[in-house]
This record gives sequence, structure tokens and C-alpha cells, in this order.
Amino acid sequence: RVGQIIAIRTKVNRAFKTSMEVGIKVTVQDVLTNAEKIVSVAYATYVAKPVGGGKVELKPVQLLSAEDHLEHILAIERRKIRLGYVQVFQKLMQETNKEGDFYTCEEKDTVSTEHTHVQSTELVLPPHANHHGNTFGGQIMAWMQTVASISASRLCRSHPILKAVNMFKFWGPSFVGDRLVFNAIVNNTFHNSVEVGVRVEAYNCKEWIQDLPRHINSAFLIFSALDDKGELLTFARVKP
Repeated sequence: RVGQIIAIRTKVNRAFKTSMEVGIKVTVQDVLTNAEKIVSVAYATYVAKPVGGGKVELKPVQLLSAEDHLEHILAIERRKIRLGYVQVFQKLMQETNKEGDFYTCEEKDTVSTEHTHVQSTELVLPPHANHHGNTFGGQIMAWMQTVASISASRLCRSHPILKAVNMFKFWGPSFVGDRLVFNAIVNNTFHNSVEVGVRVEAYNCKEWIQDLPRHINSAFLIFSALDDKGELLTFARVKP
């Protein structure tokens, strides 16, 4: 919150041939006691941008502590899971797209997911981009969280709290001058939590006129919400 001290620590856990995993730990510090509390932990995958043609091959990282060794081992397991997501979802989409296989929800007091649909358009300006002219990943995530929060609030009629971001992936770059269109919608509710899917498409001036979007990002954001007593709210069932 405002007035608190946030510490962000990052390090490369493992370098693969052309990519690396960076571990990120965010803690909040108590000003009076100097005690630290973990706020968030995340793992980001980076590739190096080559100066010329071809990919940049990375050197192995030097492991200095037992924690370094553990994260080094876990990094390869996280990579397997990450790569496996694609195959799992491709198989899932093939199975659910079969003719006649439709989901229906006839329960009472359900809310149509169309009511939760939110669309927003942002223009990428120089402060939103790095020295290469590419949009900051964190800026895109912030915009995604905004539309997802509005989507979730239409269901819970409260101020939703972001709990997790799943499968956030850059499918392609965006640049200064691009228009970014964000579409968010509630996918499903799970008693005290809700999943909001967000899709981001980019257009340059020519693509905007011709209506040719580039899919650059997708993610699933998990929210909860509290009532006036600080207790978790129960979300209504949704009808796709």
C-alpha cells in the first residue's frame, strides 16, 4: 500500500541454450521493525535480442549457494510444465470443439458472461516502451489487469483483488504507435474466486484500417473479493 517499502530481488535461475529463467521475489518491509513479508513470487522467461542475425547462445550460470542449486533444478521442471501447457490446451480444444459438444448451464440466478465483457483500446506512446521501441511487458500486464478487474467487478459488484496471473505469454511484439485492443471476459467462477480471460491484439496504422489484428498476448487472471466484514464473497454462477 501507499507508504510501504517494497523490495524487488531478481536473479537468473538457469540459462538454457537461447533462453533464461529469471526468478522474481517481491517483499514488503515494515518501517519500524525491518521485518519482511513476501508479497509475490514469479518466474519470467527471457531470450536475448541479437545484434545481427541468428540467436544468442547463453553461458551457464554460476551456482553459489544451496538455494541457487535448488532453483536451478526446479527451473527445468517449470520449463517442462510451461512447454506442456501448449500440448494440453491443443488437445483440450480439439476435444471440446467436436460437433454437438456444448456446455449448458440452466441453474437459476446465473449471470451471462456477456455482461462481464470489457473492451479497452490503448495507444502505445514513447513512455510505454523500452529503448528498442517495444512496449514494456509490465505496461501491457497493467492494462490487462485494469480491464480484467472491471470484468470481475461486474460479477461481484465489489472491488476484486488480484490473486494470480496464469499463462501470461508474449506471442509477438508491439511498438510505439500501435493501438492495443484488450478484451476481457469472465470464463468461470469457483465459489470464492473467478477466472477472467484477457486477449490483447495490436494494430499499426495500416492494420487498423484493414482490420488485421496481431494477437500479441493472452492471460488468465484469478480474482477474489471481500465484503464489508473482510470475508470472502461468493461469486454467482455464470452462463457462457
